[in-house]
Amino acid sequence: MGLPRKALRTTAVGAVSATLVAGSALGLTPAAQAAPNSVRFVDITGDGGTVLKANVVTPAGADAGDRYPLLVLPTSWGLPQIEYLAQAQQLADAGYVVVSYNVRGFWQSGGHIEVAGPPDVADASRVIDWALANTPSDAGHIGMAGVSYGAGISLLAAAHDKRVRAVAALSGWADLIDSIYSGRTQHSQAAALLNGAGTLTGRPSPELQQIFKDFFASDLDREDEMITWGKKRSPATYVDRFNANGTAVMLANAWGDTIFPPNQYADFYEKLTVPKRLQLRPGDHATAEVTGLFGLPNDVWTDTGRWFDHHLKGADNGIDREQPVRLKSRSGGGYEDYPDWKSVTATSRKIALADTTTIHTNVNSGADGGIIFLSSILDQVAQVPPMASIPLLPRRWAAVWQSEKYATTQHVRGTAKLHTTITPTKESGTLVAYLYDVGPLGLGKLVSNAPFTFHGQTPGKPFGVDLELFSTAYDVPAGHRLALVVDTVDPLYIEHNPSGGRLTFSSPANDPSYVSIPLRKQ
Repeated sequence: MGLPRKALRTTAVGAVSATLVAGSALGLTPAAQAAPNSVRFVDITGDGGTVLKANVVTPAGADAGDRYPLLVLPTSWGLPQIEYLAQAQQLADAGYVVVSYNVRGFWQSGGHIEVAGPPDVADASRVIDWALANTPSDAGHIGMAGVSYGAGISLLAAAHDKRVRAVAALSGWADLIDSIYSGRTQHSQAAALLNGAGTLTGRPSPELQQIFKDFFASDLDREDEMITWGKKRSPATYVDRFNANGTAVMLANAWGDTIFPPNQYADFYEKLTVPKRLQLRPGDHATAEVTGLFGLPNDVWTDTGRWFDHHLKGADNGIDREQPVRLKSRSGGGYEDYPDWKSVTATSRKIALADTTTIHTNVNSGADGGIIFLSSILDQVAQVPPMASIPLLPRRWAAVWQSEKYATTQHVRGTAKLHTTITPTKESGTLVAYLYDVGPLGLGKLVSNAPFTFHGQTPGKPFGVDLELFSTAYDVPAGHRLALVVDTVDPLYIEHNPSGGRLTFSSPANDPSYVSIPLRKQ
């Protein structure tokens, strides 16, 4: 069932404070990077009279009659209002008025945590109103940006406020349910991290407390209510509004984001018909942007500046002529550019999942997705993902299929898809699929994974399963092979396997089982 709640809350506390602590240790906190631009700390009245703590940075030497593009930056989950101060200084140097505010329910701002609900969306509009009335802002050139929680609020605000002409959403979400409840499976470590951080640094609303209670209790009677709650807070729900408003949308995320996996961003990106950009890099949640929060060189923030310069200031910097999908492989190398998400995968190759295999449930086979933050950060900085010895995985609890050895490097790009037939002995169950890069000695490095949970099935009756693994970019060396492993327990997720359950995987002649591997052209 994952780590104990106490341990996860400790992890949450560390994750929330890690950015600020690391910066302080290096003497790089945002406040330490302050430049000569005018900085004011102000109170802004949000929706319903809620007081929002904010800071305003204006370009140095601004005259009374000057007008500048406005950027509004809502803070990340659990972080204080100084989070973006270093970036705000740099953006002000580039000629922007920047207003960063602590979202409601956190730190010194009033109200309760609403998880990007209607009050948060209304707050963003009230901040824009205040900025237009109290700063040298240009009402015709308004943008929003943020990391994580700030990214989600920025997207939702843009969908509801036509004044927002451009957005940069960094390590955010487009579909909240598909992020922490994908495959109808609770992402327990991610949710516990958010719950613990919210309790530590803010004031969760009664509604949010009930949502978390139902989530961890696996209360199926309240599942529909939880999904409705999440969809209301998902930018993907409002894709038609983005397209009607013409808002320019930049999305950036990490392949290993254990809170908001990249699939949901890619799906949202494909549905947008506005000026758009998608960037995916190695790392975990918000790790790709973190150095930029301390004013250090950072690719994500550099492209964010270029995005706003073009769409708010009309700068002919070429970003509109570049390929809009930009990826970097977890295996190293430079950036790869594509005209759209579909072009990332030039071809695909199927690995047949032949024969009939039965596994017992409720035991971790040794294959798992790692630990939230730690595993993907190790992959980012040292290319050391979670590993497992494929020959030693106990076949009683793990089903294993392998490809032949590849004669050339296989450039996995995009979303691997599993199709199989399952016969359960119980009406409910959970499985987790893993794709491994297996070397000559049988050591497997995790390429991707995803969970899947079913309820209400008839014991003994087969049914089909189609599961998308989390999107990735990974290079499998020549001489290696790929392995698909399926078991039923992973510390990242809540499992729903009744005691004594078994799952049988088969490949009927009229509906063969396979895993489809997306590959870049050689």
